[in-house]
Amino acid sequence: MLDVSGVTLRFGGRTLFEDVNISFTKENCYGIIGANGAGKSTFLKIISGEIESSKGTVTLSPGERMAVLEQDHFKYDAFSVRETVIMGHKRLYEIIGAKEKLYAKSDFTEADGIILGDLEGEFAELDGWSAESNAEILLQGLGIAPAFFDRTMSDLTGAQKVKVLLAQALFGNPDVLLLDEPTNHLDLDSCRWLEDYLMNFENTVLVVSHDRHFLNKVCTHIADIDFSKVTLFQGNYDFWYEYTQLSLRQAKDQTKKVETRRKELQDFITRFSANASKSKQATSRKKLLENLELPEVKNSSRRYPFISFTQDREIGNDVLFVRGISKTVNGRKVLDNLSFTMEKGDAIALVGDDEVANTTLFQILMGELEPDEGECKWGITTSRSYLPKDNGAYFDGSDLSLVDWLRQYSKDQNESYIRGFLGRMLFSGEEALKQASVLSGGEKVRCMLSKMMLSGSNVLILDDPTNHLDLESITAVNEGVKSFKGSMLFTSHDHEFVQTIANRIFEIAPNGLIDKRMQYDEFLERHEEFSPIK
Repeated sequence: MLDVSGVTLRFGGRTLFEDVNISFTKENCYGIIGANGAGKSTFLKIISGEIESSKGTVTLSPGERMAVLEQDHFKYDAFSVRETVIMGHKRLYEIIGAKEKLYAKSDFTEADGIILGDLEGEFAELDGWSAESNAEILLQGLGIAPAFFDRTMSDLTGAQKVKVLLAQALFGNPDVLLLDEPTNHLDLDSCRWLEDYLMNFENTVLVVSHDRHFLNKVCTHIADIDFSKVTLFQGNYDFWYEYTQLSLRQAKDQTKKVETRRKELQDFITRFSANASKSKQATSRKKLLENLELPEVKNSSRRYPFISFTQDREIGNDVLFVRGISKTVNGRKVLDNLSFTMEKGDAIALVGDDEVANTTLFQILMGELEPDEGECKWGITTSRSYLPKDNGAYFDGSDLSLVDWLRQYSKDQNESYIRGFLGRMLFSGEEALKQASVLSGGEKVRCMLSKMMLSGSNVLILDDPTNHLDLESITAVNEGVKSFKGSMLFTSHDHEFVQTIANRIFEIAPNGLIDKRMQYDEFLERHEEFSPIK
């Protein structure tokens, strides 16, 4: 068990946490959520001991071991991949090193023999004889091929390093596991493997993630950080979100009777529990949504941007024709004789691991690149708006305020109108006068979304629109895009975003295009059945 008792953290005049009391128990996975700046990662650092709290204690049950997902991707560059994983169990790694030194001694003494005997006994207790094979199992599960096991970490790509460090955290079955954004840079197969691993993990997990699908799959509880407090909810992220929204709606209507509120809540719990009973999570975890203790939901510091895309002109039946497009980038042919027709109402998600191919296609469709071969033709009724993955060209070196930056793309030049629009996108008051060049990644994305909303386009092209955004903004973008009546092509690493929006799935494979009219989950289940179309 992990106990947090009376934890308070102050930075200067700001209080990040105030008298936090919470217990994290075995066989549960806790999703740590909160608005940007609420202190999610800091909370994990307090628990791990990396940051010392101003007051209070963090207590781990005697004999238990805590593991933390390392965030420094260069820390182990001098070590082999296999050794890096085993280093996740500090005591076991120390024993291995001590044994090697003793066996290498030329003047081995009787005292050394006694020490070695004790070390061998502890080594066996910690399952040291299986350490290398256990490390290799984790690495292969996360998609690291055996050919890399003896390579040094410096030889790996950034994405491969993330997988190795994740295997390091999981190694040795820690009693408490702390994961800060574990799905970042993971491919689809690795994400699914990690989901299955954590769903069957019998110890305690605390995880910070912006991936709603991941939180829904693995979490038995949600720990919500808001107003310097941590409130615990039973259930996954969807349960927390729906329950808090219901409670806030009821709080606004003071005329509701207590019994009415009670009945609505009970109906909600019953409905949610019934749905959850069909999910993988419910069948693989021992804790179900029964006998829930529902905390009272208070006003939140969270702010949700307003996202709504409207069309100035309804789109016609002819949207997009792509015929025989090929393109080579940096010596690699990323698009090879690609052909497809986009129709009215299509919401096409480009999935797969070849992000360069997806981005290149978008750039060709928007006229930013010319294909080596082939052509694309847009319908005469179409108007397009594009959110690129790299939006630096719109902001770098700009000395414009946000008001003036957005005015460039607005038909209504009135400052009050533009300020009102920025306010809905969480840039109110002095925030609207910030210089465009100093914005954070998430702020830039919100500005680009504002630009797109002002365009009135009937076709949206979105290259990973949820990148850099917090959970609140991701939810808002998800709802805004889902209600859009035009056509769209998009990529996203957010499983929930793709599942709830796409009605057609593209995967640009090495030998052609996989094109299926179905939702994302069905596509994943049947993926092995599909063959590319040349």
